[in-house]
Amino acid sequence: MALEGPAERRDEGQQGGMANGNGVAPPPSRMAGRPLGAAAYSDRRLRLNPNTEHKPQDYTDVRGEYAPAVYSALERHLPPSLLEADRDVKLHFMRDILARYWPHGERNKVHRHKEYRQKIVHLYKPLHQELYSMHPSAFFLPTFLEAVRTNTEESIASIMTEPIPGVFSFAMLQPNFCDMLLEEVENFEKWVHAMKFKIMRPNTMNKYGAVLDDFGLEAMLNQFMEEFIAPISKVFYPEVGGGTLDSHHAFVVEYGKDRDVELGFHVDDSEVTLNVCLGKQFSGGELYFRGIRCENHVNSETQHEEMYDYSHVPGRAVLHRGRHRHGARPTSSGLRMNLLLWCRSSVFREMKKYQMDFSSWCGECQREKRERQIQCVKATKLVNYSLEHSYAVHLAANILLLASNTFLLYFRTGIS
Repeated sequence: MALEGPAERRDEGQQGGMANGNGVAPPPSRMAGRPLGAAAYSDRRLRLNPNTEHKPQDYTDVRGEYAPAVYSALERHLPPSLLEADRDVKLHFMRDILARYWPHGERNKVHRHKEYRQKIVHLYKPLHQELYSMHPSAFFLPTFLEAVRTNTEESIASIMTEPIPGVFSFAMLQPNFCDMLLEEVENFEKWVHAMKFKIMRPNTMNKYGAVLDDFGLEAMLNQFMEEFIAPISKVFYPEVGGGTLDSHHAFVVEYGKDRDVELGFHVDDSEVTLNVCLGKQFSGGELYFRGIRCENHVNSETQHEEMYDYSHVPGRAVLHRGRHRHGARPTSSGLRMNLLLWCRSSVFREMKKYQMDFSSWCGECQREKRERQIQCVKATKLVNYSLEHSYAVHLAANILLLASNTFLLYFRTGIS
């Protein structure tokens, strides 16, 4: 079955910290001030599976591009010989690992973007100050809160529907929270226009909308991810880093007249994507899903069972892997605005380097694996048949030889 067209990769664009997640830059050279002993571990590889018994050191005093939680999560994957090293040695080793995903040019972009954010936060006056800190009972529906706080696979599954494998839908946000967030975004866009600021758009494909992290919502949304998305992702997406989410990119997109009308076929720059419709009145704009693919198979054909269209409902969320190919059909009337939270795992991105076999989550990888297994079984049967046939021929030859010798012996005895 044909695709909708080549799948693009929807990245953050110019502001992106760890925007592309692909490729590995050469390891940085040793810099002045690097702890003695750090170089001795430079050729070590991370563990594929975390050491769950190891207690990571405290990194809350560390300042830089990454949150302390990133280092704590990554420390559990350090090679055994490094676990008991000094904290500074471990910290520099982990920074070297992370720097491979963040070349010097990208770090400069991030630094400039950080200055841009600081300027906005200093000047912008929020319309709804209560949005800037977490208030779970005011933000989330009681059914969702209860399920996440119970924190069992059964409680989380009880509020979910799974129309196709890997795509989950559930009622999530309070109507008042949706309204306040929409008003805050509209207020920010008016302020940007009045101040003649340049507004950073959400990604390389959306030309309308705003990055929520840019005007002060980053801390609240990080808590949103850690406390309310990570428990779900740990259950349903462990194979793509769902249990080690440590950073996010949050934004609101706008579809309708004089806005983005549709969104092309693509994959997200995330391990797990949360997409929640905030409103308003609209028709059309369905999400269409077309199967999960790794980088090697992103433009492979879609199978019939992978096709699914999802209709947005305000306050209702859809959760899926970032590598689940999808797009948005045209919004035919009204205005549709959605909250997107791209959740990422730096640990998973490092682990992908060492993957040698088929991806367990890629539909095409699994089909190729099944096909290879079928071919192996056929080859084994053919070899076994050949061996059995060869044995049968050999046995028949021996029987004929024995019969021939017996006949000759009988014939000679008769003559004599």
